Amino acid sequence: MMFGRPYLRALAWLGAAFALTAAAAVRADNLDSQRERFPLVWEAAQHGPAGTWRKLAAGLESYPLYPYLELASLQRRIKDVQAPEAAKFLTAWPDSLPAKLWRDAWLGELARREDWKDFLDLYTADGAGATAQCNALHARIALGKPVDFHDDVEPLWLSAKPLPDACDAATAWAKSHGKLTPALVWQRIDLAAGAGQAGLIDTLANLLEGSAKTDAQRIAAALRDPAGTLDKAGAWTDTARARQAVDLALVRLARRDGDVAQAKWQTLSAHFRFDEATRGRVLRTIAVDRASSYAPDALQRLDALPAAANDDISREWRVRVAVAAQDWKDALTALDAMSDAQKADARWRYLRARVLVKLDRREAATPIFDSVAREANFHGFLAADWLKLPYTICPAPLDAQPAIVKTLRNQADLTRAFEFFAIDRLPQARREWDFALSRLDAAQRQQAVLLAADRGWHDRAVYAFNRGTDLRYYDLRFPLARRAQVVRDAHTAGIDPAWAYAIIRAESAWTADARSGADAYGLMQLLPGTARHLAKQMGIAFSGASALFDPDLNIRLGTQYLDNMAVRYDGSPWLATAAYNAGSNPVGRWINARDSLDPDFFIETIPYKETREYVARVLAFAVIYDWRLNGKVVPLAARLPRIGQTYSPPTADAPRKDVVCPATPASSTAAP
Repeated sequence: MMFGRPYLRALAWLGAAFALTAAAAVRADNLDSQRERFPLVWEAAQHGPAGTWRKLAAGLESYPLYPYLELASLQRRIKDVQAPEAAKFLTAWPDSLPAKLWRDAWLGELARREDWKDFLDLYTADGAGATAQCNALHARIALGKPVDFHDDVEPLWLSAKPLPDACDAATAWAKSHGKLTPALVWQRIDLAAGAGQAGLIDTLANLLEGSAKTDAQRIAAALRDPAGTLDKAGAWTDTARARQAVDLALVRLARRDGDVAQAKWQTLSAHFRFDEATRGRVLRTIAVDRASSYAPDALQRLDALPAAANDDISREWRVRVAVAAQDWKDALTALDAMSDAQKADARWRYLRARVLVKLDRREAATPIFDSVAREANFHGFLAADWLKLPYTICPAPLDAQPAIVKTLRNQADLTRAFEFFAIDRLPQARREWDFALSRLDAAQRQQAVLLAADRGWHDRAVYAFNRGTDLRYYDLRFPLARRAQVVRDAHTAGIDPAWAYAIIRAESAWTADARSGADAYGLMQLLPGTARHLAKQMGIAFSGASALFDPDLNIRLGTQYLDNMAVRYDGSPWLATAAYNAGSNPVGRWINARDSLDPDFFIETIPYKETREYVARVLAFAVIYDWRLNGKVVPLAARLPRIGQTYSPPTADAPRKDVVCPATPASSTAAP
């Protein structure tokens, strides 16, 4: 006789039920046993035979995560739940995240049932998302209650992104009452165009007629296929909406291919009467694209821009083009042309001092270096190296406040967050954490972060302490987590532990289950294919992508990968860092084009903004972690060998410099 999967799974759950019930009878009702049993009971509540979880849950009633068992059961059979049972759970766990999650789910179910009276009795507008707001409007429309378009519908309508299906009733009501005027439709089309939402514009175009509909469709096409749209634009009548579509298409195309965009512009600029703002925007986008690829005509295009067309981005690229050409007089002129806000930034102050050195104006450079050296960041550390000064890092302790800590230990939301973390359910832990912190004041939030750090939940501090004086909590923001392992694996791989730590901090901020849009996993953000190759090379078992959420495996493979990258670049950690972020092919192109540049200038000429900032961030983090590990620091300049120069990681007896905090520390906002 053959048995199906549901039958076999039910048998397995019954077996687990007997085993766990027996175990509960002999085990003390302690936290360790509760942690061991909860995941199995939670699985039973989600997938096991109805009612099984209650038998298995004996002894878990005092466990902080107990409400999630009944929540899972309710969510699983939500179509069969009746109002009294739904209300009972909300009453049992008031003002909690499990109650909020159930309330949101139950409101959705009431909407599905079109039980609009009960929906409105439970619904509150505070914190409601678009789906709930639109369901509430649907309920009011269905029950004949008054709806005010300006207050209730228009704020939802004016969204740059598609609305959920729940909003269809409100949209239909507005349309039937003549509220969706062409002006309002165009207002939303303009919002959608700014957000690049071509599909939404196609939908909105159906609310227009005649030439207006055609105009909207052209704008959608400009977003979707800029080159094809521009091919057709020469046959269009010169109208404001036609110019809008051409403008969008030209700017979008220029970001992909400046040469083609320039050719289209030369043809169409004579056909359409573009205003000066549009002309400037298009020409600036083309010029910046040419500059970011260091095309031969980049300087000419940037210099040809009207003064009003320049912005901070074009001014930055004017500096980079001059630096790449090693035209130091031109670079200084470009720096002089920057905005006041740019001139105040450590990056451009440092570059000014470096350019002045190249122009043999060291006396003018020295006070600038001295000013920048007071900041604890990449450029501040480099400036300190130029003047042979100690590094300025001003740490501050975050002391425990017993009265606040006592209150926090009794807060159920925070307790649930810490418990989910303890059993390695990190998404649920973060969700409870966010819910808990939203109800705390600033002092309580700081103490909550301190409690999290004490439990080894290090990424909470990284995300929480990111501005103002909080930046001085270096021991929390740059934790020496897994110290023995990181140091051991780094030394085994032949790299500096401070660099390994810096990569972890930059890649994942110590979020063990981090997963990027590029499908990189874990603390050091490894791609599964790369990890599989490394594991084979190292003779380590590798079961698949999810194994990279194991910090031990991730760090072991990641440190070896860093060494593999460094070997490609004569051991250079800064070039390997660039390749870790951008890939070896782009780095190879940049080296071929600008290998004679000093490393600090080369870093500033990296075309990718993300990689430029990543390299600077990792190198600054390496300084801070070196200080955290050793008390003194290998100079950052020593980590920047020239391209082609062989580099070896610092040894135990490598020269190191002091870290000090002046009597008047630099602004804390300058810390990495």
